[in-house]
Amino acid sequence: MGQYTLQYVLILLTGFGVALLGTWLGQVLGVRWQITATPGGRRQHAGVISRLGGMGLALGFWGALALAQSFRIPTTDPNEARRLWGLIGGSVLLFVAGLLDDRYELPAWVEYLVYFIAAVLAIATLIILEQFNNPLTGALINAPWILYVPLTIFWITGMIVTVNWLDGLDGLAAGVAAIMAAVLALHMVRMGQYSVAPQALALLGAALGFLVFNLHPARAHMGSNGSFVLGYVLAALGLIAGARVAMVLMVMGIPILDVAWTIIDRMRHGLNPGQGDRRHLHYRLQDAGLSIRSIVGLYWGICVIFGVLALALSTALYKLLALAFLGVFTVGILIYLSRER
Repeated sequence: MGQYTLQYVLILLTGFGVALLGTWLGQVLGVRWQITATPGGRRQHAGVISRLGGMGLALGFWGALALAQSFRIPTTDPNEARRLWGLIGGSVLLFVAGLLDDRYELPAWVEYLVYFIAAVLAIATLIILEQFNNPLTGALINAPWILYVPLTIFWITGMIVTVNWLDGLDGLAAGVAAIMAAVLALHMVRMGQYSVAPQALALLGAALGFLVFNLHPARAHMGSNGSFVLGYVLAALGLIAGARVAMVLMVMGIPILDVAWTIIDRMRHGLNPGQGDRRHLHYRLQDAGLSIRSIVGLYWGICVIFGVLALALSTALYKLLALAFLGVFTVGILIYLSRER
């Protein structure tokens, strides 16, 4: 890592700086173009807030990636450039779709169609969930295409939905994404993936720059244009890092379980699974009396703890046990809060 420390720092700072300026621009343009979030329904923030903050996230990420490519850090992977274009192409597609959703409120089926197209693009550029470790034996499993194609589509679309639904409180989604990006960057460096670590660092810098405007009380929201991009990039980086599925699940475990629980809960009550409401865990905690900063801090703290465990635990079995504990803990809280509700 030592030989690329300067390059890594510059990539991180570029992502931060460009995101900072881009989020400020999104804040101004959102208000001017009336692409804003207003209080009401499940939204309990004060005042009118721009929903174009995701512009800063996207521009920061792309700007830092461009700088990283200028450094020409050597790689031994002949398909790395192809995956990079898949990462960029998918994020651009989802950014545009997110902008349209923020402006015109696209039907749900259109959103999911775009998720699917982005996942297919990822597969076409070899961002695939093809290899993973058996958690019981540690043996490497190579999945055939008939298995890894639907798995990859499910992984990418599921992560986009997870981040989109997580974006309910100031600083929540961007902070969790920053932690996930930091964990992936450390893993990539540790595994000698020096040429792809900048991709995670670019996302980390962009998320931190955006958070300057998004921490409570937020001056800008990421909107769909930001959450779509964030979900896709996190899903793709987890695969580019060598199918670190367990690692991503450990850091993103609470949001992922919350999505599953919310879908089941809505169906149990005869509601549309994709309908927006306050059934998400972060809203339930807020309704139970916790402050926004306390809830966000709790999420961040748990993500950091399990991110450290994901890096420190040596075997897949230990990670599976940690995931089981996290699952029982999260479901227990959801059951308790559901009864309270």
